[in-house]
Amino acid sequence: MDDRTSVRQDPGATVRTQLADLSRRFPSYDDLRRRAKRRVPGFGFEYLDGGAGMDLGVRRNASALDAVEFVPRYGNDGSSVSLETELFGRRYAAPIGTAPMGFPSLIWPGAEEHLARAAQAARIPYTFGVVAGAEIERIAPIAPDVFWFQLYRYGRNEHKIGFDLARRAQDAGAHVLVLTLDVPSRAKRPRELRNGLVYPYKPDIRAVFEVMTSPAWVAALLKYGQPRFANLTRYVPENATARQMAEFVKREMGGGFTWEEVALYRDRWKGPLVVKGILHPDDAERAVTVGVDGIQVSNHGGRQLEGVPAAIDVLPAIAARVKGRATILMDSGIRSGLDVLRAVALGASAAISGRMFMYGVAAVGEQGGAYVIELLMEEIHAALRQLGVRSPAETVSLTIRHPGALDFTAPALPAR
Repeated sequence: MDDRTSVRQDPGATVRTQLADLSRRFPSYDDLRRRAKRRVPGFGFEYLDGGAGMDLGVRRNASALDAVEFVPRYGNDGSSVSLETELFGRRYAAPIGTAPMGFPSLIWPGAEEHLARAAQAARIPYTFGVVAGAEIERIAPIAPDVFWFQLYRYGRNEHKIGFDLARRAQDAGAHVLVLTLDVPSRAKRPRELRNGLVYPYKPDIRAVFEVMTSPAWVAALLKYGQPRFANLTRYVPENATARQMAEFVKREMGGGFTWEEVALYRDRWKGPLVVKGILHPDDAERAVTVGVDGIQVSNHGGRQLEGVPAAIDVLPAIAARVKGRATILMDSGIRSGLDVLRAVALGASAAISGRMFMYGVAAVGEQGGAYVIELLMEEIHAALRQLGVRSPAETVSLTIRHPGALDFTAPALPAR
């Protein structure tokens, strides 16, 4: 039997060959980003790539992570490296996970399904966002062992819609509920405004041209359909127009969760509860007091307010305050396996990434999520061997230089 016959009879070998080819073509985050820019219509790429204001927060996240340095230790042959990680009583293959982004199907139709399949196959957490182009009930069975659900605030009518969404997620088998605290109001994102990305979206001539010159994106659109607020359709009248849906979302979704509201969800949710968007140790302390199981340190990827510190720079102080009473996660700016280790070394149990996974899907298509996971795992393995430690958790024993770390014990500036 020749090699070609063996490959035909081993689908896994075909996938490995495909991933090896992708590693030559797109060996880094920047390569995926450049490829995504060529394949996605301009309005979709600007939505994915941009942040609040002038993108200062996005750049600050990257530069702050880049500034964190390790001092390696030698004498370990690196033959027993393990990435296995426990989060909320479950074992995962690595301390990485996918973060939700609003409307991933706008960036690449079918992205939710592709990422769910990749996360399930690789055994890493997949956080499905409420503002998605597919329903909870369709995506949860694709990733039954790794499915987490992220929720924005729906405060009207005593949280009737929010509570129902959480119930649907629990019924579908979600293991973790993530409440997003850091979207008290809609951010100003100039790159989106320049592309007319308001809802209901009305494409202009430029947008039509961008679509016509993005054949792979169009093929995905034809397969998976027009992006829509799939999880919210059952709460509006049947056959509601796009304008009616927009008015509904504007009316029902928004505002920041109060701690009293977090406590209400804590009482109702029968599983691990995470609050996302924490940047101050006092807020982390309050979250623990309310009874949450996890704290996701995040500045929303620089997409909400550009004048906030990088998530990595507040992570050590929050981890020190929590002292193991809740699981610490971190997102915002993760672009490599080394960034994952930076987050873990400074206090997180796992690092979560949104943009990198979406660049992967946009650049590659259906195999994009699997490739990003493979890329990150390879980079983590290589970095652990270089650093002379056997697991991500052992990085805490290394000497680390972190020039941007915030000191929350310093006295506040006097009032003028």
